[in-house]
This record gives sequence, C-alpha cells and structure tokens, in this order.
Amino acid sequence: MIDTEIRQRGVQLLAEHLGDMEMERFIALIQREPFDYTRWRQQWFTECEESSIEDISRQAMALKESVS
Repeated sequence: MIDTEIRQRGVQLLAEHLGDMEMERFIALIQREPFDYTRWRQQWFTECEESSIEDISRQAMALKESVS
C-alpha cells in the first residue's frame, strides 16, 4: 500500500468509527500534540518487561474502570 492509500484508508476508518466531527477532533489532537511514537514504544515495552502479566492485566482493568 502506498502512503496515499494508507492515509485514505485511515481517514475512512476514523470516519466510520468516530463520525466526521470526532474524526476531525482526533486529527487536530494528533497534529497539536508532540508525540514521539518510538520513544513511547520503548518506554512501554520496558515497563512491560518489568511487569508480570498479572500486573499488566490489573493496570488494564483499572484503566477500563476509570474510563467507564
């Protein structure tokens, strides 16, 4: 897939799942916030390696409860 196709598919998926208004808000948030995916990924996997599956599961359940 070329970049244009990936971009089009991404926008299509966002629109289908979020709707037009929320999709635009999401894109604006992504563009506004400086985000280093590589750094985030390294931090995330370092934390995961230091945690047990049970710890990760507890954290996920707590996060789920906090956003519900």
